Amino acid sequence: MSLPPSGHLRIDEQDLEYRLIGPQPSQAPTIVMLHEGLGSAALWGDFPDRLQTATGMGVFVYSRAGYGASSPVTLPRPLDYMSREALEVLPALLDRIGFTRGVLLGHSDGASIAAIHAGGTGDRRVRGVVLIAPHFVVEDVSVASIAEIRKTYETTELRAKLSRWHRNVDNAFYGWNDAWLDPAFRRWDISDYLAYIRVPVIILQGANDQYGTIRQVEIAREECYCPVDVTIIPGAGHSPHREAAKLTLATITDFVMRILTVHEGAEHPIA
Repeated sequence: MSLPPSGHLRIDEQDLEYRLIGPQPSQAPTIVMLHEGLGSAALWGDFPDRLQTATGMGVFVYSRAGYGASSPVTLPRPLDYMSREALEVLPALLDRIGFTRGVLLGHSDGASIAAIHAGGTGDRRVRGVVLIAPHFVVEDVSVASIAEIRKTYETTELRAKLSRWHRNVDNAFYGWNDAWLDPAFRRWDISDYLAYIRVPVIILQGANDQYGTIRQVEIAREECYCPVDVTIIPGAGHSPHREAAKLTLATITDFVMRILTVHEGAEHPIA
């Protein structure tokens, strides 16, 4: 199929909004971007466009159900929602867009989903994984920050600001926030998937990340058998692609181009 530059795709009874920058996923290597727990396709800003310019690859960005202009979800979300996204929704989406080869790039929840997919499906189309501020286990600092943002959401203008990016802002916020603050979620642990990833991984972590510590990086180094590159972004918090966009873009581009050189060979126009 030939995808228009933007629109909606019907996946598992949900309409998911998307953007496609550059060549079709059926025709060229593609970076598939998975947003954070309060993100959406639009909240990536111009980073997908800059990434496409820098790499020459196609870039596919979408909003998961419950976010952006995608269909809402029934609340409360199941506590294994990230595994369901990684093992059920994402494979169907990749098939639907004609994805043949490329890289998964995830931020926060999206990074966790990317890691689960790479380790849990053995998807040979995935040639590398970019993880920005990933979570593999629940840390005290994560829960404390997520509890604090709930207060902020309910007492300040944050709700109004987020409503610019989400058609149903309460569905987006509470679907994520309630799950993470559920006491049973403290047992959430996806580190077992890391041992089954068979492609190169890069982790980008803000030095001042308020939602996770260097422990997440240590877990990846302990559990992964694949190559794991780590870049700590000085001065950045949980969103280095916004807070240190230039360095983050350069680091990801270098990683992606090395993968392209291996898999696409000298004939690739940029390699």
